[in-house]
Amino acid sequence: MTKKILITASILGIVSIILGAFGAHGLKQLITLENQQAFETGVRYQMYHAILLLFLGTTSLIQPKTKKVMYYLVILGVLFFSGSIYGLATNTLTTFDFKSIGFVTPIGGLSFILAWSFMFVDFLNISSKKGN
Repeated sequence: MTKKILITASILGIVSIILGAFGAHGLKQLITLENQQAFETGVRYQMYHAILLLFLGTTSLIQPKTKKVMYYLVILGVLFFSGSIYGLATNTLTTFDFKSIGFVTPIGGLSFILAWSFMFVDFLNISSKKGN
């Protein structure tokens, strides 16, 4: 699972840099400033969670079962939160109406919150086992 987490983190990081550059340069003349900022939010959250996965893949402080749950929650979060924001921000450039699937954005956000919450609970359990 560790290799899978680290590879996914790397891919998410690479893609977020590519999308960030595309958003800053390629989309600048094509979408409104408000949509550029929304696109940037999707990129930022994707990168935050790529970094979280890097941590997840390299720490021994989190239980393997929790790592697995967090991994899938982060993937779901990136797809639903960042992915839907990318679609909504570029909605005017496509024939598909991304507003029809905009309801998945908060589901992605909830997935992020749950992933961080699982990590928090694992950290609480570590300190209680050590008596701290």
